[in-house]
Amino acid sequence: MKKVSKYFTVTLSALLLVFCGSCFVTSAERHLTPPATAASLETATFAGGCFWCMEPPFEKLAGVISVTSGYTGGKTGNPRYEEVSAGSTGHAEAVRIQFDPAKVSYAQLLQVFWHNIDPTVINRQFCDSGSQYRTAIFYHNEPQKKLALQSKAALEKSRPFPEPIVTEITLASRFYPAEEYHQDYYRKNPLRYKYYRHSCGRDKRLKELWGSKAGH
Repeated sequence: MKKVSKYFTVTLSALLLVFCGSCFVTSAERHLTPPATAASLETATFAGGCFWCMEPPFEKLAGVISVTSGYTGGKTGNPRYEEVSAGSTGHAEAVRIQFDPAKVSYAQLLQVFWHNIDPTVINRQFCDSGSQYRTAIFYHNEPQKKLALQSKAALEKSRPFPEPIVTEITLASRFYPAEEYHQDYYRKNPLRYKYYRHSCGRDKRLKELWGSKAGH
């Protein structure tokens, strides 16, 4: 009986060693994957008024890895929400998007951007006023700049609405992530988010501008 038990113990130990070795390799491979993937990702930055409302349309897209609310385009470092919302820093509320260009193109992101903003007003979006709520495309490289200008020109040619397009197209500068409570606000506070979006008239105005293409 002792011999059988000893044999069983040795065999079990060997099996566990093989199994755990397999787990270790799998774990190592898993940790090696993100850097390789991250190297192929690209960044897009858009300002479209309240950043709470700009997160959902991009997070729904296949190929979008992350969407971060934050502040960019200003003149001071490490701005806080209270400073930005007061309009004293020059920053715009914006979203920074990490995306896989093999799954979603920058041109597609531009379409989503346009259909989720009112590009006909300066320093305002819906019920929010001030330069912090301006609309802007912050391009990160020359290909993005070219595509942004082309998309704006195409809209100006198709004339989906009579007003001129005043959205800025400018070089991206440092992006500061907003405070944690702003991130994924629509998930954390769904009722407050829906109330704000409705009371601000965002969906109504988007429908007027873009019809069936309007974002939500």
